[in-house]
Amino acid sequence: MKIIINRGLLLLIICGILTSILLSKQKVFLFTTLPDWKKHIVFPSHSIRISYFLFFGLIGSTTIFIPLLFLEDISYTKLFVTYGIFFSIINAFLEEFLWRGLMLSSLKRNVSTIFSVLTTSIGFGLLHISIGIPFIMSLLFSLGGLFYAMVVLKTNSIYPAIAFHFIINLGMVFNGWIF
Repeated sequence: MKIIINRGLLLLIICGILTSILLSKQKVFLFTTLPDWKKHIVFPSHSIRISYFLFFGLIGSTTIFIPLLFLEDISYTKLFVTYGIFFSIINAFLEEFLWRGLMLSSLKRNVSTIFSVLTTSIGFGLLHISIGIPFIMSLLFSLGGLFYAMVVLKTNSIYPAIAFHFIINLGMVFNGWIF
């Protein structure tokens, strides 16, 4: 229940930021367009089609479920599975909307992209301390934030990051790391 309330409080942060943006009459690009599946993501040494990049990202994200293969006594109730799915959807949407939608786009407008990505990624990681994740693990979550920011900026869409985040959250719930 503590985690649900804590995640629900993200709405207060989002409302505060939205109010600030509205009062300052600034425009924010929330990356709410769908990715162009035929475009290529260009890296310094190569490029890859967005659809392939996202496919490989999904495969990588599903590795979170590997520990489940080694658990001997798994018994999930319908309520637990439902909780896992709803928690993962809500949490992924709220966190991505806050950190990559509002924060990244707002910061990117006023400071460099690198500073925006680093700031939102570290903030994203450290916010997890509030749900009981240890400090060092929270810093590691910042790497996930870095990946999600890259996905959003390269695809110009928040939806793939929400999908990746959902899969990771679902794996963490089913592995017993979040409940």
